[in-house]
Amino acid sequence: MKQLSRKIISISMAFLVLFTTTSFSVGMHYCGDHLMDFSLSGNVESCMMQSEMTQSSSNCSVTEMKMDCCSDVELSVMGQDDLQASFDRLSFDQQFFVVSFVYTYADLFESRHKVNLGFKDYSPPPLIRDIQILDQTFLL
Repeated sequence: MKQLSRKIISISMAFLVLFTTTSFSVGMHYCGDHLMDFSLSGNVESCMMQSEMTQSSSNCSVTEMKMDCCSDVELSVMGQDDLQASFDRLSFDQQFFVVSFVYTYADLFESRHKVNLGFKDYSPPPLIRDIQILDQTFLL
């Protein structure tokens, strides 16, 4: 349970740092009350809608571009730029801490499944008499 809560907290902190340092913009193009175009990069295409309803029925030569009903909305969120500290600006103690932290953190994921052979350094006892041959007991 403790490891699960630690993982959840660390992932949420990583997303918090990611979203506070990332800047993005959203562009929207409205014609009247209807959303016509939506873009995450901020560049929306306008509809260039000509209003044929403004033509008068008696005089066909009057055609107006009416862009009053269309509007562009852009929402921008600027991220933080002051989190870019370089490694050479740190003091020696801070550099030592960062290096030791990275080393120990990377060491956590290294597999340590070593087979413990307690008899590896010992030789077998000297054979004075071969008991199986003396008693004539053999395994078949």
